[in-house]
Amino acid sequence: MSTEHDQAAPAAQPDPADPTPVDIGDPAPDAGPDAQIAQLTVERDDMRDRWIRAEAEMQNLRTRAKRDVDDTRQYAVQKFAADVVEAAENLRRGLTSLPVHEDGEPDIVTKLRDGLDGVERSFVGILERNGIKRTDPTGQPFDANLHQAMAEQPSPDHVPGTIMQAWTQAWTLNGRLLRPAMVVVAKAPAPASPPADEAHADVGAPPHADAHVPANDGTAGPALDTHSQEDSAA
Repeated sequence: MSTEHDQAAPAAQPDPADPTPVDIGDPAPDAGPDAQIAQLTVERDDMRDRWIRAEAEMQNLRTRAKRDVDDTRQYAVQKFAADVVEAAENLRRGLTSLPVHEDGEPDIVTKLRDGLDGVERSFVGILERNGIKRTDPTGQPFDANLHQAMAEQPSPDHVPGTIMQAWTQAWTLNGRLLRPAMVVVAKAPAPASPPADEAHADVGAPPHADAHVPANDGTAGPALDTHSQEDSAA
């Protein structure tokens, strides 16, 4: 028999990140009531903490799954909706290409305009019932998330930064942008320059009649005698 005493291995410490419950073991039979109560209290608190963490993780998982399902249901037809919007824009271009209504125009033109107008209203109504909406941005402030600026034009009748003309309208699918509106944005007009007559009024003007002409006192050089020059030339 070995005379050496076996030494007990140190107990492993529980890992807080490990989801498996900690095996505390049964209370020692010779332990007092206070020690048993303390040991059971530690076990209860550990199990309660693990249950709360697991419940929070399951709630987050349910929330993410619901959001993914909603996004898939709402935006699964996004590509198809973009193609349908293109057809609606072409229909609008066809309507705007027709001549303006005038008295005495042929009946075929009037019926064609009214028919296309009714088709467009019905088509747009079907799109709106399925979450596809059209917005006219004319007169609204420019928004880079919804509008695409094609040009800037000075205008004294519009606030700078507002949309003064829309070439196409904005289309959205359940609040998500499908096609931005192509717009013309107003900017402040350039400051008016002074008239050309006023700007050059003083250029080349004769000296004033009251202007003082200094007399020749001899310091600026001798005066030119034109008669002497004529005599010497002769």
